[in-house]
Amino acid sequence: MTGRVLGVDACRGGWVGVALGGGATAAYVARTVAGLVAAAGADGDLAVVAIDIPIGLPDTGRRAADVEARRLIGPRRHSVFLTPVRAALTMPDHASASGTNRALAGDGVSAQAFALKKRILEVDTWARSSGTDAVPRVVEVHPEVSFARLAGRPLATAKQTWAGAEQRRALLARAGIRLDGDLGAAGAAAGVDDMLDAAVAAWSAGRVAVGDATPIPDPPERFSDTLPAAIWV
Repeated sequence: MTGRVLGVDACRGGWVGVALGGGATAAYVARTVAGLVAAAGADGDLAVVAIDIPIGLPDTGRRAADVEARRLIGPRRHSVFLTPVRAALTMPDHASASGTNRALAGDGVSAQAFALKKRILEVDTWARSSGTDAVPRVVEVHPEVSFARLAGRPLATAKQTWAGAEQRRALLARAGIRLDGDLGAAGAAAGVDDMLDAAVAAWSAGRVAVGDATPIPDPPERFSDTLPAAIWV
């Protein structure tokens, strides 16, 4: 791995991150994604940040990244929500967002996707500074896609179950990522599945850093926001 990398997932009240590099694993939590990356970066420069949130919002239709990711993970396909069109995310409520999305993409917006509206728009603004001194390279990942690549097959168990959590913890340990102890403030704030997702996002960030990762689709799509829209794994 070249330098430190950070995997990021949303959690209650903000964002949780797992940083890898220098032979150490560290966990962070913050209210904003910018604050999280700043906290992790204060402990050492970050080469790549991989985050479980859509980057690159479609103007019409569906993102190829979402459609292909769903195909790849089979039994876990419903964990990949279809990213709303940009105009839908400007709507004040779920009903109007669904109506706008139906007109521009052919169907409505899931409750899960609309609930993430604030976080999606937060990352949309922040990611535009990617590659500057303040913000390292930022890529989108999806934990279930990453775990499927790590395992060599889609996982059959849900991460919210005991068996699912244990399977994911074992896969991470096999990759050299051990989440030991209570992990301080991050461990107290994040759910078990949030921490596991951040850790496997960090695994994918490491693959991006050394050039082993590939984007889905390849090459990434670009919409009017010009951000590369792809899930890296």
